[in-house]
Amino acid sequence: MILQIAVGLPFLVATLLAGTGRWLPRVAVDALATLTVAALIVLLGVVLASGGTTVWLGGWHEGVGIALEASPLSLGLALTVAAVALASLIVSWRYFAEVQAIFHALMLLFTGAMCAFVLTGDLFDAFVFFELMSVVAYALTGYKSEEPDTVHGALNFGIVNSLGAYFTLTGIALVYARTGQLGFTAIGKSLVRDDALVTLAFAFICTGFLVKAAAVPFHFWLADAHAVAPTPVCMLFSGVMVELGVFAVLRTYVLSFAHAIPASEVRTALLVFGSAAALLGGVMCVLQRHIKRLLAYSTISHVGLLLVGVGLLDKDALAGAATYFLGHAGVKAALFAGAGLLLNRFETVDEHDLHGRGRSMPVAGTIFLLGGLGLAGLPPYGTWAGKAVMEEAGGWWLTALAVTASALTAGAVLRVWLRVFRGAGTGSSADSGAREEAETRFKLSRLPWTMVAPGAVLALAGVLVGLLPGEVVGHAVASYTHLEGPAPTPWSSSGVLSGVLAVVLAFGVAVVSLRGRVPRAARLHRLHSGHIGDYVAWLVAGVAAFGVLLFT
Repeated sequence: MILQIAVGLPFLVATLLAGTGRWLPRVAVDALATLTVAALIVLLGVVLASGGTTVWLGGWHEGVGIALEASPLSLGLALTVAAVALASLIVSWRYFAEVQAIFHALMLLFTGAMCAFVLTGDLFDAFVFFELMSVVAYALTGYKSEEPDTVHGALNFGIVNSLGAYFTLTGIALVYARTGQLGFTAIGKSLVRDDALVTLAFAFICTGFLVKAAAVPFHFWLADAHAVAPTPVCMLFSGVMVELGVFAVLRTYVLSFAHAIPASEVRTALLVFGSAAALLGGVMCVLQRHIKRLLAYSTISHVGLLLVGVGLLDKDALAGAATYFLGHAGVKAALFAGAGLLLNRFETVDEHDLHGRGRSMPVAGTIFLLGGLGLAGLPPYGTWAGKAVMEEAGGWWLTALAVTASALTAGAVLRVWLRVFRGAGTGSSADSGAREEAETRFKLSRLPWTMVAPGAVLALAGVLVGLLPGEVVGHAVASYTHLEGPAPTPWSSSGVLSGVLAVVLAFGVAVVSLRGRVPRAARLHRLHSGHIGDYVAWLVAGVAAFGVLLFT
């Protein structure tokens, strides 16, 4: 009963706020939304403490019923979603010149849909919550709809992700036609042999999830959406939403297709797509000066590393990926909170415009420094712990890939820290970025604690995740994938060395790019044209490429 209440609570309160919020004072709306998410965390924590459970809604069991499967892994993901949502709502207390209760209702719907998405045991039900999550995300991206750039970013987001969802729905239809089942486990019991239809169905289902995960070449929408979405929304987008796409691919294969499609075929496809995202995202990150776009491309790169860890389909690599998810959620949400501090203090997030202006913001500067070190994977960050375990499972090539991607993305963030908060390098140039409208009622001379504290706490949480005992994460993964074995540990000489090396290289990238010695890579910029037709063409090409890799 507790699990049903936890899943339904955000939707119930969101409905109440949508209907009655216009008559409530702002402080009451803020308090109600925040307390709802806090209650969600408590309820999920109670279920986790009890060891997890499986609930069949309406008393209907396997074959016709819909299950909520609260395993330690899915509960851990849901708790991470709720924790980042709580921080986002606290940040939003002083945001926006004008805000109505519909924003809080959308945030609760978004949080509830993501939690239900990871907890449901039914494939079609997962698609329903996936679409609810997406539709709410489109609305949140375009919340400031009076600005043309905002509408453009939201439309790109909506069109690309909707097309991906159509592919997923087509795959679900093929699976249902073959098996007559929609539950993840029930499908897995029915699919016992590989054929073209089963492989095609898996490719279609995963396409929509990979679009949400912003895997290359499905990634184009992400930077456009992050550049215009409100800062509290970006914290959820990059902190948890895109990573759930990777989890969905893992769940679909492990629970439903593992007996029908050889692991070697799936491994090849996921490793290729993940590696491409890790490298391209890292390079594009270094080339940015718009801080929110910079952070968006770093998300693409690190989700690529997460996809590689999942794609190995190895027990230790999956445990490392789970730790990496937790650590990255804290670090990336903290960095977007820091970007919001800059936007609302100086009405710009252009790195060159902000040259030296962050000296009076020590907390924001600390967030960027800690965030950069976290992206590099400095021990004992959660990103380092997860990456070290994945590298041990993947071998030298994964170590090289992870160090490269981490150094590029962390170097870009550390460059922002050096230029904005330490006054290094050069400042504004002739092609200075355009001014942006602050999200607060007035330009802030002092930042309220509600904007500062969540980012600081999230940055600290990114460090503490790395100190989690390996047995905890290993048990959660084993209970979900049924892959047993000793708990992995990141504290090896090679793991520590790769983390330190990535930090050193990151500072090198920061210094070199600070001096303007990075090539412009105009061809890469032209690929990210902002034209929806180009993005759709790349989506179709990506679907074809994923299918070819699965069939070869």
